[in-house]
Amino acid sequence: MKFFLLLLLSVMPLARAAQSSYDPSADTGPAANLSGDAEQIFALGNQARQQAGIARLQWDAALANAALAHCRRMAMEGPIAHRYGGELDVAGRAALAGAHFSVIEENVAIGPSAPQIHEEWMHSPGHRANLLSPQVDRVGVAVVEAHGVLYAVADYSRAVRNLSAAEAEARVAGLLRPSGVAILGNPAMARAACRTDVGIPAGAPEPRFIMRWQSGDLTQLPKQLVDRLSSGHYRQAEVGSCPAHLSQNAFSAYRVAVLLY
Repeated sequence: MKFFLLLLLSVMPLARAAQSSYDPSADTGPAANLSGDAEQIFALGNQARQQAGIARLQWDAALANAALAHCRRMAMEGPIAHRYGGELDVAGRAALAGAHFSVIEENVAIGPSAPQIHEEWMHSPGHRANLLSPQVDRVGVAVVEAHGVLYAVADYSRAVRNLSAAEAEARVAGLLRPSGVAILGNPAMARAACRTDVGIPAGAPEPRFIMRWQSGDLTQLPKQLVDRLSSGHYRQAEVGSCPAHLSQNAFSAYRVAVLLY
């Protein structure tokens, strides 16, 4: 009996929270130990993108691990969904697996075979848009056979380079300098403040303003911080970065604290 059950998650412009070891020069194809069905869906997807004049997707092992964990959960649950009780959403799952991205999207399905799942995705406007999106450049696919059918998950993302704490701090400092503030050389206090949610460590000089935020985009400052800087009331700034917080709702690439004096 031929049947399909499809679910899609549209493009989510996000910033992800966990550190990543992703190397853009690596992971150009599925690992040898992945299922043939997953590899087939990966290959068919890239064929479709090539025919549409869109750049091919590179394989991302972290996305594949996240997809596999969710695919196994789908097979266990029976009815498919993008998220089950007690489970992180797609951004959280990808972040926890080590993916590093600015955009994330997901297709899931049940079907009789890998080619037929691909065809159904291509004939579903939302799934097709995810698969052929020019905004993504990486993919991880997982397929699990259970209950006489195939459960499939494809996680697509736009990969973001993983910056060290020092590199993230340097980028933010570069955004601060045009405001005229001097950047203090020792980031220790700002790093300590970054690791907390409120206040600063006891005994530290009290800054006049503290800004903490998480984002995968370090090309612009938060509006609240820009407004503070435009006041002209600050002369010095200290920048610190620390591991981002991982929660059910926020999955960001970098966590930063700026102390203004």
